[in-house]
Amino acid sequence: MKHHLSPATPGRTLQQDPAPASVKSVVVSSVVMSYIQQKCAKELDKIQGNNFVIEIQPDLRTAHSNPGVTVQVTFRPQHTSVQPVHADYVRQRFITFYQRTASDLEATLVPVSSQSHKDLQRRFPQLLITPSFNKDEAKVSGPFMHIAQLKEFLLKNTPSPSKSPVSKGAASSRTSGPQPTHSKDPEDEPCLICMEQIVTREKETLRCKHSFCRDCLKRAFHYKPVCPTCGQLYGTLTGTQPEGGTMTVTKNSSSLPGYKKYGTIIIQYYIPSGIQKEAHPNPGQPYEGVSRTAYLPDSSEGRMIVKLLRRAFDQKLIFTVGQSSTSGRNNTVTWNDIHHKTSTHGGPTHYGYPDPGYLSRVQDELKVKGIE
Repeated sequence: MKHHLSPATPGRTLQQDPAPASVKSVVVSSVVMSYIQQKCAKELDKIQGNNFVIEIQPDLRTAHSNPGVTVQVTFRPQHTSVQPVHADYVRQRFITFYQRTASDLEATLVPVSSQSHKDLQRRFPQLLITPSFNKDEAKVSGPFMHIAQLKEFLLKNTPSPSKSPVSKGAASSRTSGPQPTHSKDPEDEPCLICMEQIVTREKETLRCKHSFCRDCLKRAFHYKPVCPTCGQLYGTLTGTQPEGGTMTVTKNSSSLPGYKKYGTIIIQYYIPSGIQKEAHPNPGQPYEGVSRTAYLPDSSEGRMIVKLLRRAFDQKLIFTVGQSSTSGRNNTVTWNDIHHKTSTHGGPTHYGYPDPGYLSRVQDELKVKGIE
């Protein structure tokens, strides 16, 4: 039983609920939210700040037992003086973080005894490991790459009739047989992928100064080209945007609220309908295409962002296939975690201008995907 949350999953499990102007809510997957609450507490505190509290209903301790259950996350202001626009901003920041987390999250069951839970949690701190109804299994959620590493570790350390328990991946404290005699640097920290001491001649150090076994890093990069420790991107990230789309850029002389000195850049996206591929939620089924229009100020910063968006579009990162958060329709092309202004007016609550922090935020969202 495996629940893989693909890049399209956020569109499938995240719905925005109507609420009073000063109170904002979203409905999200209980599995993703449980992981965020327990493994991303600092990021969650930063999002809510000092003016809001985050309420989750129903209680995650109950909801997390069923992977199909959703929970409502509400952002409630602590003071009556908080403006509705601030509540919407906090909600949007949470949505961005939620989608970024969910796009790389997997939930699965692994065969492991209850006595091993604490040891595995220590070895794989990025994963959330909890008991299952079956005492010989554990529920695990976390980044896809780290779950793959956990499964490989369990495979190497599970004795079988045709294999000796002593193997390259076995922990030294659990083996009594002869060990490799390669020279090691005693001052080196263990590889955080296999949790073994790094053999000096097999050591690979990234630009971010984090080191791993060369073979471990090669396998990790096969899943996603990021540093397993700090998340720095190496190489080019490619998304699941359907083929055959177009991005057309035009300009006019009218100005956007907050940018009176500049004209307007108009971006028109078109993604035709087609058939879903393996990277999409329902391979083989048709999906509905979309046409979208977005706006930027024709300033030097706006023109730079258009170039970055063009790179993101070419790398298939602007759209994905999932469930529309506005119409609720499944199997349709949706935005993929890079927010666009689809209205010229109305402010943040209507996806328009003025919004002084928008240009900076969209650059941050692009930077996360390696585009800067």
